[in-house]
Amino acid sequence: MQLKQERRQHSGAPKRKRKPPVVLAVLILSLMVLALSACSANGSTVFRTGSEEVSSTSARVPWDYRIIEGTVGDLIGGDMTVLPDNELLPNDNNYATGDKIWTLQFMDAELTTDANQRNDIRLSSWQTIKSFKDKKTAESDLTNLKVTVKTDVKLVGVYKTTYKKDARHFAVIELPTGNRIKQPIDEKRYAAMEKKDRVDVVLEEVHDFADYDLAYAKFRGWAD
Repeated sequence: MQLKQERRQHSGAPKRKRKPPVVLAVLILSLMVLALSACSANGSTVFRTGSEEVSSTSARVPWDYRIIEGTVGDLIGGDMTVLPDNELLPNDNNYATGDKIWTLQFMDAELTTDANQRNDIRLSSWQTIKSFKDKKTAESDLTNLKVTVKTDVKLVGVYKTTYKKDARHFAVIELPTGNRIKQPIDEKRYAAMEKKDRVDVVLEEVHDFADYDLAYAKFRGWAD
């Protein structure tokens, strides 16, 4: 652009006044700032809409237990290793190397619930927390930590989606923990639930090993 202008000047063409590029840049920047300020004044940004703020809550909850068969490995002071994973556990039952034992493993989860009650779940790895001499004793302990109950819960609502000629039906329920889950249902159950406020369900309560009063309820089916 500068080269062309110089050529025009040399050829005797009339000279036109132009705004310097710096001035144009300042004007554009000012307009952008004014536009952003207007959006903020209207209360509508990517972080906020009106007076409603998007928020989420996180909690760590007990998630699951399982029983695994293992073999006692090396004895280290008052501890022992458990094969095949070579985990270190207290040798509370005076096991000897080579003894067959059963171990109780625990998994917890970080549960994040957003403003719309949708959940994001991140599971931990399995942690071995206790050993048993026989499977029967281990299973007895497990039944106290994972308890199946029948109860009624709040039915948030039912809805259906249609694609071409296929229809799918869903129910949204609110568990005692406060989080909401969506479950597929058939057309008959959809019709039966359409005007209900509460429904009967089967839940599995998973209790924390160290604090039994801390529990998390999982949906395991409809009670009827």
